[in-house]
Amino acid sequence: MTWLRRTLSSSLGRKYVMATSGLLLVAFLVVHLAGNLSIFAGKDGAAFDAYAAALDSNPLLPIAEIGLALLFVVHVATALRVSFANREARSRGYAVRASLGRRTIASSTMLVTGLAVLVFLVVHLYDFRVGKLLVDTKPSLAGMVRHRLSTPLGAGIYLVGVGALAIHLRHAFRSAFQSLGASHPHWNPVLEKAGIAAAILFGLGFASFPVLFLMSGAGS
Repeated sequence: MTWLRRTLSSSLGRKYVMATSGLLLVAFLVVHLAGNLSIFAGKDGAAFDAYAAALDSNPLLPIAEIGLALLFVVHVATALRVSFANREARSRGYAVRASLGRRTIASSTMLVTGLAVLVFLVVHLYDFRVGKLLVDTKPSLAGMVRHRLSTPLGAGIYLVGVGALAIHLRHAFRSAFQSLGASHPHWNPVLEKAGIAAAILFGLGFASFPVLFLMSGAGS
């Protein structure tokens, strides 16, 4: 584990770890959003429930959940260390920038939006993972999701979390690639647009659930 200690002890190594773990989390978001969209496949939610049941019955699920949890821990821990180190050194912030010091709302609030996403994740897991285990009868997960997100409180919490995620991705996507060395005058505009596209796609994709369920009054 000497190589790991050496990596985490250097500023550049921590940025590599943070960038790699962040991109892996983006890959998870792609899979998660694709699976969640199955809730729109029918009014009875059978497709979404079948998708959830297939995940629950997969013997590799506990391993995947532990790996995902470790990925979150690594990303958050390294992000905090990089952020605090940058502040102490009075550096320019979250990751390598090629914008000649130009700051945006997304780049200047990375720590805040990241922590907001973490809080939202805890609430989200309690609602739809732990909450399912606390009821006497096995509920329809699609019904639980629709009911929760069709209430103003549930929809509001979800939208705040999704908003924080979108703002975070707006800068994080570009910074991750630049931290891994993909910083070039020809590539930087592409990465900038890719970060905007990722923020919009994930933001609209995840926001579609509470917006549509709240408008349709699915929980009434």
